[in-house]
This record gives sequence, C-alpha cells and structure tokens, in this order.
Amino acid sequence: MNLLKAASTVSLLTLLSRITGLVREQLVAGIFGASGATDAFNVAFRIPNLFRRLFAEGAFSQAFVPLLGATREREGDAATQALVDAIATVLAWVLLATCVAGVALAPALVWLIGSGLAAFDTGVVLTRLMFPYIGLMSLVALAAGILNTWKRFAVPAVTPVLLNVAVIAAAAVLAPWLARHGIEPILALAVGVMVGGMLQAALQVPALRAIGKLPRIGLTPAAVARAWRHPGTGRVLKLMAPAILGVSVAQLSLVINTQIASHLQVGSVSWLSYADRLMEFPTALLGVALGVVLLPQLTAARARGDADVYSDLLDWGLRLVLLLALPCALALLIFPVGLVSVLFHYGRFAAVDVASTAAALRGYGVGLLGIIAIKVLAPAFYARADIATPVRIAIVSLLVTQALNLLFVPWLAHAGLALSIGLGALVNAGLLLYGLIGRGVYRPAPGWGRFGASVGLANGALGAGLWWAATGVDWVGLRAHWALRALAVAGVLGAVALLYFAVLAACGVRPRHFMRRG
Repeated sequence: MNLLKAASTVSLLTLLSRITGLVREQLVAGIFGASGATDAFNVAFRIPNLFRRLFAEGAFSQAFVPLLGATREREGDAATQALVDAIATVLAWVLLATCVAGVALAPALVWLIGSGLAAFDTGVVLTRLMFPYIGLMSLVALAAGILNTWKRFAVPAVTPVLLNVAVIAAAAVLAPWLARHGIEPILALAVGVMVGGMLQAALQVPALRAIGKLPRIGLTPAAVARAWRHPGTGRVLKLMAPAILGVSVAQLSLVINTQIASHLQVGSVSWLSYADRLMEFPTALLGVALGVVLLPQLTAARARGDADVYSDLLDWGLRLVLLLALPCALALLIFPVGLVSVLFHYGRFAAVDVASTAAALRGYGVGLLGIIAIKVLAPAFYARADIATPVRIAIVSLLVTQALNLLFVPWLAHAGLALSIGLGALVNAGLLLYGLIGRGVYRPAPGWGRFGASVGLANGALGAGLWWAATGVDWVGLRAHWALRALAVAGVLGAVALLYFAVLAACGVRPRHFMRRG
C-alpha cells in the first residue's frame, strides 16, 4: 500500500467533509448569526461531542485499534472476529445506559459547560435532543477502527459528509418551517444532527459486511456476560483507563474554555466555534488523515518488532506535517479576515462577528503546527500500548493552557482562549517529540536541515503574498460583491500555493521524496 496515496485519499475525502461542513457553518451563520441561540446550540452540540471524543474517538479508539491490529497480526481472523463481537456487545449496552443518563442529566451537563449562557433553557432542550448522537458516533468509531485496520479508509473518511448534509437540509428547510409555526428554529439543527448520526451509522453496515467483519451484538444477558468475560474486553478496558484520563485532560481544557467563554460577551462561544471550524479544516485534512493511516502501520511494525520501519514512518509523517501545516498556519495568522469574510460574512453575520472570529483564528494559527503534529506523535505512543506518557504530557499542557488563560483572557477576551489552546498544543507536541527521541523510538533521518531551510524559504514567499493580499484589500467592505470577493480569495490562495510549491521545487523538494509503501 502506498502510504502517501492512502493519506491523500483520506485527505481528499475529508476535504469533501470539511467543505460541506463549511457550507453548514455558512448557512447557520447566515440564518442565526452569533447570538444567544447559536451559543446554546454550540454548547449543546459540544456535550455529546465531548463524550464522543472521550469514549469513542478518544480513549476507546486508542485502546481498541492497536489491540485489534495486534490480534489480527498474531492470532488470525477468527480470533479477531470474536474480539470485535465482544467489544461491540459491551460497547452497545454501555452506550444505551450512557444516553439514558445523559438525557436525564442534561441541565447539570449544560450548567457544567456553559452556566453563563443567555439561552440556558434552550441549551438544555438541545442537549436532550442531541445527546443520543454519542451512541451513534461511538458505533461509527468502532466501525472506523475495524475498517482502517483492514486498510479501508474511504468510508470512515467520507462518513461525516452525511452529518453536514443533514444539518444543511434541516437549517434550510426545517428551521423556516418551525419559525412559521412559532417554534424556536434553532431546534431544527438538533434534528439535523440526529438524522445525520443515524445516516452515518447506517453507512458502516455494508462496508463492514464487505470485509466480513460486521459485529454481532449480543442481545441476551448470557451473550452480554460472555462478552464481558472475553479477554479482549478486559485488555481494552485496562488500556482505556489511562487513555480516558489522557483524553479527559484535553476535554477538561475544552470544558473550562467553553465555561469561560459563556461568561464573556454574548457571541463569544459562537465566534470560537466558527474559528474552530476553520482551524479544523487543515487539522482534519493533514493531522487526522496522517494519524488514521499511520496508527495501523505503526501497530503492525511494533508487532513485528521492526524498529527501523517504526522510526521511518514517524519521520515521513513529521516531514509532511512541516511541509503542509506551516503554510496553513501562516494563512490563519496573516489572512484570517479574508477567510472569515468569504465564508461567513452574510445575512445576520455582521462585521463585528468577522473581526471577532478572525481574532480567535489568529490564536489557533499560532499553535496549528502543534495541533497537527500531535495527531502524528501521539499514535506513536498508542501503537506501543504506552498511553501513560501522553497522559502525563497532556496534564502538563492543560496546566500551561489554563495558566496562559489567566494572562490572555483579561487582555484578549475570547481570542485569548484560542491563543492559550494554540500555545498549549505546541508544548504538548514538543514534549511528545522529546519523549520519542529520548527513548530512541524515533531517530530523525538525515536531511532535516536542508529540508527545513527549503520549507522556511518557501513559507517566507507565501507569507509575503498573504500579507500583501491581507493589507491591500478591504475584504469586509466587499460584502455586497460576494461573488467577486470569493473569486479574489480563491485567486489569492491559489497564487500563494503555486508560489509555495514553485519555491520548494526550486529548492529540490519533489513529491517522489514522500512516496512510501507500507
């Protein structure tokens, strides 16, 4: 398997997901703006997403995927199927209980995350409507772990498109209908989320059936008891314990920041959410794509005891991070007003919302390189069944982030929260890299000096082009000429991208240098 091709496939399909996600955010911004209702929706949507990242895409995936890969490598398909069935059974019943509890405890959950919401009661209703989304997404995460282990990357990468399409339809069709009937229109977004979740879960069934790994979920007490007794269940739970702590640290930082934002100016939660959507665009295209491709390969190399391949995989991933993430970070730092204007500056999204979202985007841009690098560095520990080290590093990063909040929030308000997250991510990535090098797990290959100088020179040219475009055009003033503004922003980004890769080519950096088989 060509790893660059696999990562590119995941990235392109993720691009489709992020494009539809941006359309979704554009529509929400235009219809609802940055208001108390959108703050309530963003807090409510963050609650199931928080639990999803904690138990599904976070701790569960970190524990399950390496064990699944090692079981397949060492024990064969029959043992792997038994493991899948046991884990799916336990997960399904735990999720059912969690969803019931989450719906019942919605007021407490909203208070914990956004007690300062202007539309607190709306946040509670939205949370109750959307909390079952965690159950659907956790099952999707189980399916994604299986499919990625079998090197079927396409379905997991394209799955989020269904959520975006469902929310877009709900905002465009259902929200006006609710408004005409005197019902809070923001509720339409919650309906869209749930429909999108069901569609995502349904898409996994044919993909799993195609590889013969559709889980058989036990429905009787005896079947559930057998699933709990399966040795793999205990191993996953054992690995999940430190992983939950590690992911909890990251999510605790998000909870604290959301709580702080809910007590700032109305709209602060929404501004951060819109900026986060833009920040996640390169994060998903680069970091998530590389992490998805690398984790199964690192796990297999570890199972074979091939330390050289393990180190080479990390080196390959980190070079791609530097090559592609640094220019994205410069775009967020230098050109945020142009990006936010062309994407969100319509309808009820005012000029002040553009400026406020752009300020948060600059904060994320400071740490984008670290945010993406973590997606490559952390799997290097997970593949070795070492979750404790990333946990300790995450705790340090949390303390750094919150200490920086004390410094930046009184000065920069909501933008200070984004800046603290960015700087904390740089600390996290730096400590992960130091740990891998210090243990001899990662040995940087020759040529980093020349490669870094080439990337630095190319980014200097790109940054100069972005600065000229950012200071030479009134992007907010072009609101009435939205088509011209969109073409201009696309032209700027296309031109600086061509300049960037032209300088890299002149320095001798070629695509073939990143071709790798795994």
